Amino acid sequence: MRKFRTTIIGALAAASMLAMSACGATAGNEGDSGATGEGPVSGLRIMVPNSPGGGYDTTARTAAKVMEDNKIASGVDVFNLSGAGGTVGLQRTINEKGNGKLAMQMGLGVVGASYTQKSQGKLTETTPIAKVVEEPGAIVVPKNSPYQTIDDLVREWKADPKGIAVGGGSSPGGPDHLLPMQLAKKVGITPKNVNYVSYDGGGELLPAILGGKVAFGATGVGEILDQIKAGEVRVLAVTSAQPVDVVPDAPTLKDSGIDLVFTNWRGIVAPPGISDADRQMWIDVYTKMHDTQDWRDQLEKYGWTDAFATGDEFANFLKKQDEEVAGILNELGLA
Repeated sequence: MRKFRTTIIGALAAASMLAMSACGATAGNEGDSGATGEGPVSGLRIMVPNSPGGGYDTTARTAAKVMEDNKIASGVDVFNLSGAGGTVGLQRTINEKGNGKLAMQMGLGVVGASYTQKSQGKLTETTPIAKVVEEPGAIVVPKNSPYQTIDDLVREWKADPKGIAVGGGSSPGGPDHLLPMQLAKKVGITPKNVNYVSYDGGGELLPAILGGKVAFGATGVGEILDQIKAGEVRVLAVTSAQPVDVVPDAPTLKDSGIDLVFTNWRGIVAPPGISDADRQMWIDVYTKMHDTQDWRDQLEKYGWTDAFATGDEFANFLKKQDEEVAGILNELGLA
């Protein structure tokens, strides 16, 4: 009887050890934030620091879907926290110090807004994870606009720069603001005379373009692709060095005689003070996502350019962007 009881106790102990080992290998284990083990990572949250429907929102939700469809992560929670050109979300990210399960979708717009909005927090305080995509800009008008070409628009704009309103889905310092400022300078308009109307993301900009509240818009190609295909807006020019496949009829600014190339970019950062394991977990998740065919298909769908860079490479890029944008905004008297 004693031998039988000893055998039972030994078996129960072995089973308990196996169960504990299995728990330790679960990717979604709360103790390691999903940084180790096999299977999809769970419990991740991606903050979008502006309104639904814009470029950040589209990029974050597309990335999350690819992660889930390819079993890289499960139950990724993408949520919006808009305000002050993205700096409300930036400050929240900084305040979440040590939270290894949170990341923020961001890009050039948040870099600029951190200066123009006089944000106490700066992107250089966050933990850089990955630069994900680059996107060409577009100069767009509603379908019934009198401007048929970029030359038509520039001619009228130069004659009355303060009377021709341009809308953008970012606050001053963001890509939709920097693009028309640089375009104005190239065509002989004083940037300070540009009548720029700021909207909180592409989701708010689009109704303003369609409703004629602005004469033209400066935005990313991917943010208005559905409206381009539906014939609701027309692209007068794209800002890339080469024509964009998804809008083949649109000339580049350079092809139109304007010597300007402008590219927006988007990336992902985490709060400061996260563990090395959590930082690597986010890098691994995005690297695996980037390497899928599904992601390559999304790049083609939205006209995005693959610009993937992680860790220290992205950190160095982010530092340079911060310095360059600060210099431009100082020149405009906005920083």
